Amino acid sequence: MIASNFPKSSIIIIVAVIAIIIANVYQKVPFNLSQFNISGNITPGSLVQQKTQTILKEENVIIDVVDKVSPSVVAIGATRKIFNPFDPFTSPRNQSSTIGTGFVVSVKGIIVTNKHVVSDVTATYNIITKNGKKYSTKKIYRDPILDLAIVSIEEDTNLVALDLGNSSDLKVGQTVIAIGNALGKFTNTVTTGIVSGLGRQVDAGDPFSGVSESLDNLIQTDAAINPGNSGGPLLNSAGQVIGVNVATTEGAQNIGFAIPINSVKKIVSEFVQTGKVSRPYLGIRYQFISKDVAIMNEIPQGAYIQDVLENSPAEKAGIKVGDIITKINNEQITDATKITSVIASKKIGDSLNLTVWNDNKERSVTAFLQDMPSE
Repeated sequence: MIASNFPKSSIIIIVAVIAIIIANVYQKVPFNLSQFNISGNITPGSLVQQKTQTILKEENVIIDVVDKVSPSVVAIGATRKIFNPFDPFTSPRNQSSTIGTGFVVSVKGIIVTNKHVVSDVTATYNIITKNGKKYSTKKIYRDPILDLAIVSIEEDTNLVALDLGNSSDLKVGQTVIAIGNALGKFTNTVTTGIVSGLGRQVDAGDPFSGVSESLDNLIQTDAAINPGNSGGPLLNSAGQVIGVNVATTEGAQNIGFAIPINSVKKIVSEFVQTGKVSRPYLGIRYQFISKDVAIMNEIPQGAYIQDVLENSPAEKAGIKVGDIITKINNEQITDATKITSVIASKKIGDSLNLTVWNDNKERSVTAFLQDMPSE
């Protein structure tokens, strides 16, 4: 044994020297964490700090969008004459209230909102900006199909138009921001969420107007959209408008809907340039019959006609309530938006070849699209 050749005192001295050397080396040379695939810069609070920085970055994106967009989001107020039903000889009094939201789309003083926000043709409407400036409306276009209205005010407003994005690029799960006047009194309320679904068909409206309409091809979002938010912008994280909020379905929670901005662009552009809108229309209201429903009821898939507008191209072509349109221009109707998309691609005066089913019989009709009457 080697140790037996040394005195115990010598062994103790050697061990002490080795311990001192190791201690000095440890103090001068940092422990290398790279051999364990761990960053050498990690400190006890660095992971928490990194997570906090990520959260702050996401918050800053939203804050930047809100700062940029808010001055172009406006409140829409209405003044109505209220009569006393118990005293018909008393003069009516004016009642004013904030009923919805809109946003600037042109420096010429053009505002986009929902049709149901300005549906009362007997009311007087005004526009209130974020800084409290009020403008009277000069003209209102109410779209007969979309829940959409375009309001013109004075041109010399110094208002900034918002950038319109591309709703065709939307992906389920992406972040969206809604801005509006919640409940008609909480101005410039900001809510966030995600795109929950695309191409939705719902009956939408809000209690302020008492109006409910059947709308299709909508964006579904879980961003809170309350009465008063109607007509406000739905934005992406770049601050571009990708939809027009149309409130929520009755009794739903965390489910809001917006009209895709691509459905609005052409209408806005024409109104800005000419002061009016000309759109081809067929003049029907229908319920889409899916393949499953068609099989169960032993009827063809297509568009079940619920209403035909008077003096419309559909009425002149002989289309009646109860008919099912199965084809349009020889294309099978396989979804709820097929008829709408085909008509949108046509011009006033163009013809549509329709295959119609009723009472186990098929017939072919031709309808000539007319200029849609404004409401």
